[in-house]
Amino acid sequence: MRLRHNKKRNTAFVYEALVRELTKSAIKNDLNKLNKIKNIIKEHFTRDSLLKKELGIYKSLYETSGMNKGSAEKMIMEARLEYSRLDKSEIFKEQSSLIKVINRSLSSSVFSNFVPNYKNLASLYSIFNDAVDVKQKVMLEEKLLESITAIKTTTKEEKDPIDNLVYKSFVKRFNEKYENQLNEGQKSLLTKYVTSFVDDGLELKMAMNEEIGALKTRIKSALAKPVVAKDKDLLAKTNKVIEILEDYKNKEVDLVMVEEVLKMQSLIEEIENDAN
Repeated sequence: MRLRHNKKRNTAFVYEALVRELTKSAIKNDLNKLNKIKNIIKEHFTRDSLLKKELGIYKSLYETSGMNKGSAEKMIMEARLEYSRLDKSEIFKEQSSLIKVINRSLSSSVFSNFVPNYKNLASLYSIFNDAVDVKQKVMLEEKLLESITAIKTTTKEEKDPIDNLVYKSFVKRFNEKYENQLNEGQKSLLTKYVTSFVDDGLELKMAMNEEIGALKTRIKSALAKPVVAKDKDLLAKTNKVIEILEDYKNKEVDLVMVEEVLKMQSLIEEIENDAN
C-alpha cells in the first residue's frame, strides 16, 4: 500500500513553500507579511532546531547532482542513518507548532504554493518514513540515485519557473514605477535580491557592498569633471547621491535599499552621460 504524502509534515516542502511566499511578498512590496515570514523561518529553522537538522538532511540529497554512483550510494545510506537518529516525536511537535503559526499568522494557502521539486521532496519523505514498505523504498532510492548522479545542464531559460515569474514581475513593477528599462548591472543586482531569501541574503549583502563601492568611485569621478562642477543641478544631484551612499553603511540591506540603489544606478549613468 502506497503511503499518502502529507506535505504539511514534509519539513523540506514547508520550508520551500515559505521561501516562495516570502518572495511573492517582496514582489508585492508587502513588507509586513515579508517580515512575518522571515521571523517564522528564523524562529523555527534556527541552527539548533530539529527542523533545521531535518531540513539539512533533505537538502544534502535534493540539492546534490553530478556525483559518482559509489559516493551517491554512500550519501543516501548516511542520510538515512542520520535521519533515523532524529527524535520523531519532537519533530512532530515542532512541525505542529510551525503549521499552527503559518495558519494563524499567514494563511493555509501557503501549503498550496508551487514548489518545482515537489516530486523529489515527496519521494524523500517516503524514503525516510518507516511506514513505507521495503520494495517501494528500493524503487524510490533507485530514482533518487539517478537524480544525484545526473549531470545537470540547466540553462538560464530552464530556471525554476517561480524564480522566472518572480524576476519578471519585479522587473515590470520597477519599470512601471521609475519609467525606465533595467540595464545589465541592475538586472544582476535584482536577481540576487530575488534569490537572497534562501541564503539569508549573504550573496546580496556582498553584491550590495561591491555595488555601493563601485557607485561611489563612479560618482566621485563624475564630480571631478568640469561640466558637473559648473552645473548647479548636476552638482546638487551628485552630492545628494554621495550622501545617501555614505549613509548605507549604517543600514540593513532591505527592499527599500535595493530599489534606491537600482534608481541610483540609472541616475549615475545619467550624470556620467551629461558629464561626457
